[in-house]
Amino acid sequence: MILEIADIRVQPGTGAEFEQAAQRGLTTVFPKAQGFLGHEIRHSIESPDRYVLLLQWEKLEDHTVTFRSSALFAEWRGLVSAFFAQPPYVEHFSLAGSSLNP
Repeated sequence: MILEIADIRVQPGTGAEFEQAAQRGLTTVFPKAQGFLGHEIRHSIESPDRYVLLLQWEKLEDHTVTFRSSALFAEWRGLVSAFFAQPPYVEHFSLAGSSLNP
């Protein structure tokens, strides 16, 4: 399993609208994507215009190749990109250890 972490900064004062748009995309767009396993979205306590989106994928290429080159990616960005203060910073991680239940 690959964890994609997207650090998202939204324009000041648009958090509630971003959350609604993101939830719509996370529940309608991503479940159609090949290799998509699940998500979490977290809102920063200290920085009110910052969110972290955690997406689980079966393999890296499911996100970087298949999803990014699909109409689903365009649909997702159409829902949320107007809220971005800057392009999201995205990285992918593999599990090195955990005490959490999968």
